[in-house]
Parts: sequence; C-alpha cells; structure tokens
Amino acid sequence: MTKRRSRGDGGLHWDEARQRWIASVTVGYTPAGKRIVRKASGKTKTEANNALRKKIREYEDGLSIAHTGFTVADALADWLAYGLSGKAANTVGNYTGLSGTHIAPDLGARKLRDLTANDIDRWLAAKSKILSTRTLRLLHSILNRSINRAMARDKVMRNVVSLCSVPYGLDGRPSKSLTFDQAKALLTAAEHSTLHAYVVLSLLTGARTEELRALTWAHVDLEGRPDIDPPIPPSVHVWRSVRVDGDTKTRKSRRSLALPARCVQVLTDQWERQGLPTGDALVFASKTGTQLDRHNVLRAFRPIIKAAGLNSAEWTPRELRHSFVSLLSDNGMSLEEIADLCGHSGTSITESVYRHQLRPVLLNGAVAMDRIFGPDDTHGS
Repeated sequence: MTKRRSRGDGGLHWDEARQRWIASVTVGYTPAGKRIVRKASGKTKTEANNALRKKIREYEDGLSIAHTGFTVADALADWLAYGLSGKAANTVGNYTGLSGTHIAPDLGARKLRDLTANDIDRWLAAKSKILSTRTLRLLHSILNRSINRAMARDKVMRNVVSLCSVPYGLDGRPSKSLTFDQAKALLTAAEHSTLHAYVVLSLLTGARTEELRALTWAHVDLEGRPDIDPPIPPSVHVWRSVRVDGDTKTRKSRRSLALPARCVQVLTDQWERQGLPTGDALVFASKTGTQLDRHNVLRAFRPIIKAAGLNSAEWTPRELRHSFVSLLSDNGMSLEEIADLCGHSGTSITESVYRHQLRPVLLNGAVAMDRIFGPDDTHGS
C-alpha cells in the first residue's frame, strides 16, 4: 500500500496528456488568501521532485520570476505609475517624456530576463552621440531605478543596468555670466519691468530663481537693527523654495543675506506698490497673486535681456546667479566668502553640496555689491 504524503509535502501525480509526472506544493498565500502554488514536471517521480525543490529554493531566496514575459516597457510603466510618489508634476512629466522618447523605443520590447549588460552598453554608446552627459546619466538612472523596482518584486533576478557605467555625451549648454557693463545695462533695462526687483535681488544677492519665487515678506527685513551692537543690517532670509517639500535645495542652502542698498530700495518700492503686505504674502507674484513659475519669469525676463542689447535666446534667469559669483570674484572677494554667500559647503561653486545650518547674516556680498554698483541713483527720476 502506497504511503500517504505528509501535510506540506505537496502532491505528485501522473499527467496522461503530457506523459510526465507533476509535482506541486503550496508555498504561501497572497494577501487575498489565494494559495501560491509551485509546480514542476519530470519524466520520473525523482526528476519531478528535484525540479520542484529547486523552484521552492528559488522562491525562498526571492529569486523566482513571477512573469517570464515581463519587459523593460512593463518595468518603466510600473515605476512611472507607482515609484514616483511625492515627486513634482514637472519631474514626473520629464521622466515620462525621457522614457517614452529614448528608452521604450529602443529597449521596451526586451524581456527583462533576456536583457544583458552588453545591451545597455551599446544603447548608451549610441545615445552618447546625440545626447549630453547629463541626459545620459538621467536615462541611466531612470532605467536603473525601474529595474530595481522590478527586481524587488521578483520580476527579474538581477539588475544589469547597475553594472554599466555612463559614457560621456555631447557638451551641454555652457553657463555664462554677465560682464560688469552688461550687468549695468541689464539693471537699467529692468527698471520699468514688473520683474525689476526680482532681477536686482537675483543679481545682487545670488539667490536661486526657485528661492526667490517662494520668498515671502515674512523673510524680508528692510530695516534691520542699527540700534544694537553689533548692528543687524537689512536682510533677506533665503529659507524656502518652490520645490515640492518647500525647503531649499538642501538645508545647507538656507542662509540669511545682508541686502545691498539697491536691493533695499527696490524691495521697499515693491512693498509699497503691493499695499504694505506682511506675513506669508509673496514678494514676487503673478498678476492674479499666485506664485510665479519658471515660465512666468522667463517670459518677463526676455524683453529685459533684449532691451539690454543682448540676445534673449542665449540668456536665462539662472545666469544672474552665475553673474553674481563672477562679479564678486572679479572684484577681489575670496572663493570661500563667495561659497558662503551662495550657500555652498565648499569652494567648487557646484550645485551638489550645500550648507545644513542657518547662518548669521552675511555682510560681504552687500558691501561688495554696494561698492560695485552703488545705490540706485535712478530712483525717483
């Protein structure tokens, strides 16, 4: 008499249609309570049982592939749908566009289990001939994160993208800075623009455009405390930005900057025009009172550039910050002091590492800018 199999050993039966032994066992249950069954077949009972044990080991090691037909396009779609929670709509749109333009058409139909490091190397090499290094790195990151998510969900055994390095691509658009004469012309051209105070503050303090768009009057001190020792000058507290979390790029970017006299003047004019607002009222707002976006700023910035005698297609608001650094450097300020004013943690003037603590009001930028430009002697003319 055949001995009954113990509970948990699974089942073993002969499949007449396939002419093979079928071994099966329940390895767990889904959140909905449905059994998770693993099956294997063989010409003999021993072969079927050995194949089943192998599948069970793979399952327990987290290496089982749930869907052998899962493709790169499937991984991208899953990551874009569920892996970008909390990201800004612009970021999601950018990732979706890059995926649809550069990844899915070339690699989308490839099954993840068949994707190789050589496939990725060849794909990146081809893209390096038409895309910048920055875009290549972003594409690599998107694909890497998509397949990492798929691997964590047992769709593939390993992520070959992580094994591949990113080649150098085409040179990106180089950053520029205004000369002193160009900066003076720009300040003059901005005088009758709704963006006047924005341009002056950006050029003379080096604040980022996303920091200025989030600036409120609660973070602007137009009077200071000249009556105490040491006196506190008028200042602006760069503590917020328009990023999704509302904070600056990193906490190290949070800083308080003394205001040059010209900034105090244009901000005072702005404050009076807005009806003496306080608190969380925006310093720079659209006509409807909402927060400016980068398109609003760029649209208003281009006529100013053109009026200053420059090519409006070649300049963007972010280059006012580069100009701030260049003008201070040209006038003898040390790299360490410039790094402090920009919120950099080092002297490389990069946008990768920033300060994490609030700093005292930094005076040197205001002093240097007053020496370079002087007060706004056109006010009232």
